[in-house]
Amino acid sequence: MGIIGWIILGLLAGAIAKFLLPGRDPGGLIGTTLIGVAGSFIGGWISSRWLDRPISTEFYDGATWIAAIGGALVLLIAYRIFFGDSRSRR
Repeated sequence: MGIIGWIILGLLAGAIAKFLLPGRDPGGLIGTTLIGVAGSFIGGWISSRWLDRPISTEFYDGATWIAAIGGALVLLIAYRIFFGDSRSRR
């Protein structure tokens, strides 16, 4: 799977993470999407590095999707914790 495939997987994983974690995000749609992509890359890296689960080269591997969605969820939660109240102060 090439870099375009990873970006598409990240976009879809970010959208799924946003669906599982509804609410207002301080970054808006574009910021949330980019955080989802970054989170999916981080989730895949953690999965391959410390969980001894190599990332598959197949787009439809379940473990790859779970790692991507999990990483996106963690990054979205952290983003909300650190920057969640930035819009409410205006």
